[in-house]
Amino acid sequence: MNKTEWELLCDGCGKCCLNKLECKGKIYFTNAHCRFLNPKNCLCRIYQNRFEVVPDCRDIDLKAIRETPKWLPKTCAYRLLDEGKDLPAWHPLITGKASSVFEAGVSLKNRPVVSESEVEDYEDYIVDWQDL
Repeated sequence: MNKTEWELLCDGCGKCCLNKLECKGKIYFTNAHCRFLNPKNCLCRIYQNRFEVVPDCRDIDLKAIRETPKWLPKTCAYRLLDEGKDLPAWHPLITGKASSVFEAGVSLKNRPVVSESEVEDYEDYIVDWQDL
């Protein structure tokens, strides 16, 4: 798979841009997102330069996908395919529409999220959404 094909696997949900906490080998998702994520369209405002601007921004490669504990959401296409599962019916590669991730309600769009720049104690922002 070339770089363009690899990038097309991303459904554009924005959930990988949520801040997470790790405690005793378990990942806890928060509803606090990277300050560069636009929660209305779930796109990174600095995508091309994200690694230079945000030193702890993660590239999604096989090593990242296979890390334990799992930090990518359950619905992530990279994770699903690595686990031998099919892409969900709402995935843009299946529907042919980028908006299908929003229509299915599996993105951050219209969810109660907050920018990390507004957060002091991440423990207060832990969420238990079923699709994380």
